[in-house]
Amino acid sequence: MGLLEPTREAFALLLRGDPELLQIIWLSLWLSLAAIALIAPPSIALGVLLAKRRFPGQRALVVLAQALLSFPTVVIGLVIYLLLSRRGPLGSFELLFSPTAIVIGYMVIAFPILVVFTVSAVQGADPRVFETARSLGASRMRAALTILWEVRFGITAAIVNAFGRVVSEVGCAIMVGGNIAGLTRNMPTAIALETSKGDFAQGIALGMVLMVIALGINIAMALLQGEGGLK
Repeated sequence: MGLLEPTREAFALLLRGDPELLQIIWLSLWLSLAAIALIAPPSIALGVLLAKRRFPGQRALVVLAQALLSFPTVVIGLVIYLLLSRRGPLGSFELLFSPTAIVIGYMVIAFPILVVFTVSAVQGADPRVFETARSLGASRMRAALTILWEVRFGITAAIVNAFGRVVSEVGCAIMVGGNIAGLTRNMPTAIALETSKGDFAQGIALGMVLMVIALGINIAMALLQGEGGLK
């Protein structure tokens, strides 16, 4: 079977607003945004702390965060599965195969991305900004916020990259979410399922949505950065 007919069907699904397709898209976006909103503040705060303060074990924590960037997401899913399973230490909360479990998995995946990008951005900032803010009477918190404003484009890049990673994540989402229709089936897991069943139309439609989302958030970031981000 050629790709022309499934592609036509994919466009038809999108144009008529197929309810099942829209539900999958909405769930993916909602879970991804919720995970980033929850994990971004503590991750960015930790990144600033690791970049500006010197303490025993600081370097080891930075190396660990960098190592977690390449950690297989399916292994992350396995660890969370074991923690949330009935025999696991968190089994009593009955979170396995629920949207909450997927959000937890997404948060774990996004965490090292946000920390490492923040450390890199803050370390690359002019150290005189922090020192000047402190000399003018600003508290450490206010001085840290000044640094964050100076490196806002780097922080934005961290958030965009983290969102792009989790919205396209499939391994962890399947393991802890179970790919249950109407409950935990998101775009990546639906693409994997429908393609394995030979239903290429829905897979192509969801794939196009993912590509539009990826392109859209990168264009939005470039526009936020101004003309310098478009060069």
